[in-house]
Amino acid sequence: MTDAEQKLWSRLRNSQMRGLKFRRQMPIAGFVADFACVAARLVIEVDGGQHVDKAAADRHRSDAIEAAGYLVIRFWNDDVLGNIDAVMDEIERTLAARPSSNI
Repeated sequence: MTDAEQKLWSRLRNSQMRGLKFRRQMPIAGFVADFACVAARLVIEVDGGQHVDKAAADRHRSDAIEAAGYLVIRFWNDDVLGNIDAVMDEIERTLAARPSSNI
């Protein structure tokens, strides 16, 4: 995992967000999602600078994961590393709006 992924994982692991379990490096629709919450059908991707030139590939990836029933949200490495509280607030808002089950 990148430094940004490690930092985010430290805040997602052990059901710290709303008691929901997140998985890291989870295969979905032929891709490996950085983080996924099956119960909330949410995928979190953490992107580095290399993704600036890969917008079309990222869109294709997000479309495939969303077609499998997940919502995809993305954050830049710099945002995770420099303002983790704002990232966590956005994840919290997104989870609050998602229906979840006890899967």
